[in-house]
Amino acid sequence: MINNTLEKIQLLPHTFYIPISLNSINEFMDSNLEEIDPLPKILIVFGGSGIVSLNEKQHAVSRGSILLCDSFSVLEYQQKSCTTSPLQAILIGYRCITTDGSQPQTIESYQPIKQTAKIIRLAKEFENAWKYRSSRGPFYIQQMFIELLTEIHGELIENKQSISTWMDQVISYIDTHYEEDLSREEMATLVQVSPEHLSRAFRKSTGRTFSEYLSLIRIRESQKRLLYEMPKLDDLAQQVGYKEGTYLSRKFKQVVGLSPTSYHKKRKRVVTLNTNHTASLLALGITPELGVYSTWMESVNPVKTEQKLNIWKNSEALIYEKIAAVNPDLILDYKTTKENKSLLSLAPMVTLPFMEMSWREQFRLIADIVERQQQAEEWLRDYDRMVWNFNQKLDCQLGERGTAVVWEIGTNSAFCINSSHGRGSQIIYEDLGFSLPITLLNHGIGNRGYIEVEIEAIKDYPADYVFITGMPLNIEGIERMNRLFQSYSWMSMEAFKQNHVYLIDKSDIFFGYDPLSSRAQIHELMRLLTS
Repeated sequence: MINNTLEKIQLLPHTFYIPISLNSINEFMDSNLEEIDPLPKILIVFGGSGIVSLNEKQHAVSRGSILLCDSFSVLEYQQKSCTTSPLQAILIGYRCITTDGSQPQTIESYQPIKQTAKIIRLAKEFENAWKYRSSRGPFYIQQMFIELLTEIHGELIENKQSISTWMDQVISYIDTHYEEDLSREEMATLVQVSPEHLSRAFRKSTGRTFSEYLSLIRIRESQKRLLYEMPKLDDLAQQVGYKEGTYLSRKFKQVVGLSPTSYHKKRKRVVTLNTNHTASLLALGITPELGVYSTWMESVNPVKTEQKLNIWKNSEALIYEKIAAVNPDLILDYKTTKENKSLLSLAPMVTLPFMEMSWREQFRLIADIVERQQQAEEWLRDYDRMVWNFNQKLDCQLGERGTAVVWEIGTNSAFCINSSHGRGSQIIYEDLGFSLPITLLNHGIGNRGYIEVEIEAIKDYPADYVFITGMPLNIEGIERMNRLFQSYSWMSMEAFKQNHVYLIDKSDIFFGYDPLSSRAQIHELMRLLTS
């Protein structure tokens, strides 16, 4: 009877992914392992730049590029030029196994995925786990690989879901394939409309003809590349879709008003569209031509009214007008689901992934853009010396740090935050050595960066230290918070009994996730912990 039952059970055709090899890009190209045992591959670029050919199609890759290919793909690499930094990348080979013996599906994308700092961090952790024996048990490498694949798959799904109409599809295709020889007829075939209809709809949607928009994208991409290096013009031209440097130079000057060489050398006029990037520039000794400031930042860094941008109160039209008036060379902001395309007519937009890069990574990247790398490293060394001195004091007063939770209490709920989402948590966990309690780890805070609960549920997540760095502004939220603080369950917490609950009513400081805010946050936290 049991055997008959088992015969009726049908296994679902699940696919399992197992990492098999890890090599640097140079090790891979110098070996013949691929000929012996071809595997699907994941190329992850940590630094430098180069040209990767996938099935004879060239892709310019640099830090943040991810390329996925199947086991039948032919992968080749060459350095862009002798003046560029060599590519720093790893290749992960993996094998797919299905439960029913069917043909497995690999994760594929024949165009580089960009702006994936979280994937890079996971890849670094996977590389370290692969190279060095881990104390986290025999399944840690497999766990890290699955987390890496999950993030990559999520990025691919997000990219596909962002294309909602055929016009969005055309624009997205141009934005990601600008280096190719694109034509209006090819785009019309892609979305199955006539070339004439595409032209009319394209101009109505973007305010530009197809060729004008393609040229603008290519020139803006050229400007982004010139922020970091000055390659040969012919090389730069081919990277952005032109055949020769002289033609690129002529188109560049028409759009920018300068030659590529002059643009590379000049001091850049920068506009920032968020407080974190404004603060990063201020820490480097640069005041943006136009920037977004918090009240606290203005109190410590007085700024002229004409240099301030209020993105919350001003209309899009007024924001555009104010930015156009300062004639910027580049615009800094976070990467969002829908970038403001209208600003591309003013300057290239350098967008950083939101809540995926640490404030240190953002700071260093911005320093690279404005050529203040030395100042950034000196600033970080001073900061690290301050952290070391503070930890010496805490070693004497507290000894072993123990666990800590960071809460921001909002209008209707409370958010527990880890180091990737700021609010002082980056200081508490990364600089001062406190750890997350196991209850929060079990609830998945490491994956999302935060968890959201009812205000009254804060008490259900005990820790040795409790930091509240944001409080509600509405009457209902304040009343709920006060009832919690007066409850028996709250006052029964060990952190409350030990006077280890800290209410920090300085949300303007703790909202920042940047060099200046982090320095102010650590001073405030040390004042509380040592008083």
